[in-house]
Amino acid sequence: QVQVVESGGGLVQPGGSLRLSCVISGFPLDYYAIGWFRQAPGKEREGVICISSDGSTYSRDSVKGRFTISRDNAKNTVYLQMNSLKPEDTALYYCATGIDRGLSVVADHYDYWGQGTQVTVSS
Repeated sequence: QVQVVESGGGLVQPGGSLRLSCVISGFPLDYYAIGWFRQAPGKEREGVICISSDGSTYSRDSVKGRFTISRDNAKNTVYLQMNSLKPEDTALYYCATGIDRGLSVVADHYDYWGQGTQVTVSS
């Protein structure tokens, strides 16, 4: 019954911007954390950024100052604003949610995952 659907990916030039959206159905987000993860071909999945139920956020060093996460509980939607994109940001981006276990980008802390949306940064 719980569904997680990402959208907004695409092809963008280095230095450009994209905004990803994640719509979660099946339960309200009030007490859940949401994280964005990404996986490039041949690489392990890595945590990118997350937001807790109280609105606190954390991001990995490589995207700090460039990526911003926000949530709208009333709309059951989470947004990832990505600015100053670099080729190394190219990956399949996944949105995930789960019971808030503390601010974390550890994949095992999340229970429900979307299908992913592709972000490609290239000239």
